Amino acid sequence: MFRHILAFQHVSRRTVASTARRQLDNKVPQNQKKFQEDNGVPVHLKGGTADALLYRTTMVLTVMGAGYVVYELVKAAFPKKN
Repeated sequence: MFRHILAFQHVSRRTVASTARRQLDNKVPQNQKKFQEDNGVPVHLKGGTADALLYRTTMVLTVMGAGYVVYELVKAAFPKKN
């Protein structure tokens, strides 16, 4: 057990202290161009299909939640007669 902990410490030190790091491209300028272009699409949908799916899911859940609230209010306003 102790040998595994020492091996884990060795691997973690080696990966942290390594000089060969992955170079990441700066994607901010491309995203700025994409979101600032005037193409008639609202900014909350310019991210693509995932943004459209999240937007539609949010709208469906909002409408269903509002409908459920109205249903519960009507049910509370007209209680069952015993």
